[in-house]
Amino acid sequence: MTYAPKSSTPPPGPSLPTLPAVPAQPAPPSRPPSGTSTPPPPPAPRRTAFAEGLDQLRAAATTEPGRLRIIGALLALLVIAFGTVTAWQMTDRAAAADDVLTSSQPLSSDAADIYRSLADANTAASSGFLAGGQETAATRDRYEKDIRTAAEKLVNAAANADPDSPSTATIAKLNRLLPEYKGLVERARTYNRQGFPVGGAYLRYANEKMQQQMLPAAEDLYKKENQRLQGDYADATPYPWAAIALGIAALAALAWAQHRTYQRTNRVLNHGLVAATATATVVLLWLIVGHSVARAGLNDSYDHGVRSLNVLHDARIASLKARGNENLTLVARGAETKKVGDETYDAYDHDFGTDIKALGRHLAEAGNLADDPSGEQPVTAAVGNMKEWQKRHSAAREQDENGNYQQALDMVIGTKGTTGECFDSVDANLRTALAHEEAEFKRAAGDGRDALTGLSAGAAVLAVLGAAGAVLGIGRRLSEYR
Repeated sequence: MTYAPKSSTPPPGPSLPTLPAVPAQPAPPSRPPSGTSTPPPPPAPRRTAFAEGLDQLRAAATTEPGRLRIIGALLALLVIAFGTVTAWQMTDRAAAADDVLTSSQPLSSDAADIYRSLADANTAASSGFLAGGQETAATRDRYEKDIRTAAEKLVNAAANADPDSPSTATIAKLNRLLPEYKGLVERARTYNRQGFPVGGAYLRYANEKMQQQMLPAAEDLYKKENQRLQGDYADATPYPWAAIALGIAALAALAWAQHRTYQRTNRVLNHGLVAATATATVVLLWLIVGHSVARAGLNDSYDHGVRSLNVLHDARIASLKARGNENLTLVARGAETKKVGDETYDAYDHDFGTDIKALGRHLAEAGNLADDPSGEQPVTAAVGNMKEWQKRHSAAREQDENGNYQQALDMVIGTKGTTGECFDSVDANLRTALAHEEAEFKRAAGDGRDALTGLSAGAAVLAVLGAAGAVLGIGRRLSEYR
């Protein structure tokens, strides 16, 4: 047997296929020791409910019934949101409008009455002091009535103020100072009737307490209540833009849904969607018209009520301060002076001049704000009274400066042709003007508040009906696929 040499070529014939090179394989995992089991693979992370719901929504959107269900749900949600926001915003505005009429404006007027009562009590006290033993019962009764009025208004203000509000501290301060002031006035009266000059010192001290502590505190209370009134107006009058925007969006979506239905079915009307559109339209129109009427009424109550009342209150306060300083000019008899530049003046007479100028400014502004003859007539009469007051005051000051004290006194607190008559006429005309403007305010503010009556509840009910109509309209289309 012969063997081919190792170096010989292969015999002729078909060549054998060459096997591909096999890459290196990783070593097989080592087997766990006997008696142990292989741990299971970790579970796949669980999908969230939102992701699953999104997948279901995508799947539903691929079919017409699924799309209709989504459209129905969105329409109902949009109409309900419109009604909810409308009810919420209108509830807030109606509450603010009611506060304007029944709470903040009356409290602002009460604060002004506190100031007026205190200033008038101070004026009556000085008038009674000048009369001495001849003080009339009317003057005494006027003083007592003013003190009672101030105390009652303070109690009312305290009952309606928040415990932690700045007004509460001011009211407490006035309640503490009021009996102190009254005690000083009673001492001044007692010493004056006995003929002791110290009575004048007590009255000036009482006036200083009133002018420097009580009236500034009452003015601060008045300003705080006015700020509260301004805040209620600011809450009641802005347009409800969020509700209006949602209403427009709801109507646009309903119109699109009906147009889509018409394109697919050639049916002009879908009763459910038409009902939903009608209710949404009613709510939107009611919202816009009702709030516009309410806003107009509230703005009118502010422009022709609150502004006039504020100016008239300021005018009345200026007249009271002027009268008090006029009386104290005769009480002090030059004991109090004020230096202005190089000139020295009687302090109380100088303040009288400042107050009477302020009265003139306020009356001029009140005349400009008066919008009817009933409001303008008493203001015009008060202007005439003020001018006559100035003339009589100048004549009385001339007598006093010439040493004719009794004649000056008679011209101020006498029985006829006195400055007191002019002051009483100014005060009476301002009281008439205030009553007129108060009635104008209540009428306009009441109309504004009434325009919002039922809007919140009506919007909520109509929104529910509109949502039901949208669902029923879409349900009618869905029934065609069963």
